[in-house]
Amino acid sequence: MGYPRKLTRRFRAFDNFAISFTIINIISGIFSSFGFGMGAGGPRILVFGWIGVSVMVLFVGASMAEIASAYPTSGALYFSAGKLAKRHKGAWSWYTGWLNFIGQVGGTAATDFAAATFIQSFISLQWPSYEPTAQQTVGITAVILLIQALANTYTVRLVAILNRISVWWLLVGLVVIVTCLIAVPSEHQSASFATHFVNETGFSNAVYAGMLGLLVTSWTFTGFDGSFHMSEETVRATVNAPRGIVRAIGYSALTGLVLMLALIYAVRDYAAEASAAAPPVQILIDALGLTTAKLLLLIVIGAMLFCGLANMTSNTRQIFAFSRDGAMPGSRLWHSVSDRTRTPVKAVWLAAACALVLVIPGWWSHVAFTAVVSINVVGLFLAYGVPIFLRLRLKEFRPGPWNLGRFGRPVAFVAVTWIVISNLLFMLPQASPITAKSFNYAPIALGVVLLIATVWWFASARRRFKGPVSYGSPDEVAAMDLI
Repeated sequence: MGYPRKLTRRFRAFDNFAISFTIINIISGIFSSFGFGMGAGGPRILVFGWIGVSVMVLFVGASMAEIASAYPTSGALYFSAGKLAKRHKGAWSWYTGWLNFIGQVGGTAATDFAAATFIQSFISLQWPSYEPTAQQTVGITAVILLIQALANTYTVRLVAILNRISVWWLLVGLVVIVTCLIAVPSEHQSASFATHFVNETGFSNAVYAGMLGLLVTSWTFTGFDGSFHMSEETVRATVNAPRGIVRAIGYSALTGLVLMLALIYAVRDYAAEASAAAPPVQILIDALGLTTAKLLLLIVIGAMLFCGLANMTSNTRQIFAFSRDGAMPGSRLWHSVSDRTRTPVKAVWLAAACALVLVIPGWWSHVAFTAVVSINVVGLFLAYGVPIFLRLRLKEFRPGPWNLGRFGRPVAFVAVTWIVISNLLFMLPQASPITAKSFNYAPIALGVVLLIATVWWFASARRRFKGPVSYGSPDEVAAMDLI
């Protein structure tokens, strides 16, 4: 790929799969967004929307996996965009990199903020006199970011071990939660309840409300580019990185459907639980009792913490690679690697600091925080879509060992189509009447990011940034390797 090797290859196939599986994190994603889905389509969209969107995301993941096999680098999306573009390689790479960067930072911020919120929910259940505040949520989030940054500061081996643990935490936690929801309640909803439709969005059009409900699954299935970003630390990356992407999506789709069905059939009082501060937590309390619900809530919190850690790891590698090509302010600093730990330590702390900056507005306004982190999903899926779109335009794409063969172009077409549709959904109004609190700030957040990137590009970047940098021929690069 034209780079001297600085990072240690200690991620095995399972480790590579683990990081994407942990970032997708069905427990974190479903528990964070389930309440929204209860009002936007209800069980029908939560179940069948999950199935449909999972299939669409699998198309996106398969197309990304094919590109990952051809270009296995930490730069991942922005690197492949620069290589696949016919013209204006620097511009395609620039915008993809910045969309990926802000999307990943937003993902870390959103996940850790959600973890802090659920931690406070647990404290409130344990000690009813405790009253959560926005300031306390931000403070807890800052502590979480600090701990995750420390974990990422030490060796790649530690991160790999934690990601392995996270996979088993998710799988065992899923089995425990689902088993409790099946075995403990004395009665469940009837089988037909999965087709029950609910529209509490404020919009009279049921189709529109159902389309909004698809966002539950779309929100969950983000971050699977983590396997791509870890390519330079993965053995046999041309095969193991693409397999990691596809397996993470496939296993998450199946296990997530099981969890979704378990929660839906455990519902007791739909209206009361849907209007609760944390609907899935209220479902656990009503179905299982307070003590069991608190124990299961600890599993959910642990899953969110692992998700945030994996998010930060992926974000760090993207910063490292983007800086290596001189695309970030202070690039020389951010792509340096610790001689002792063989990790990009400075990039770790930049990722943590940027996530904290996005969280800070939550100190004063939850709406402001939502406006900032809403760019997470939109930014990431746009970054996913660019290299897939460019691969679709390129007639002479040279695939790696893992490829889709003659199905590559049709799969890429479906993937790009779904990315366009899902991003439009994320930018449409999600509640009526539209007020300052219910307004969807995703288009504004996206516009601000693109405006800054555009001004910066035309002001200076276009003269110095030409896309991924080559450090020499394979033999010359091999001589530079530090390992």
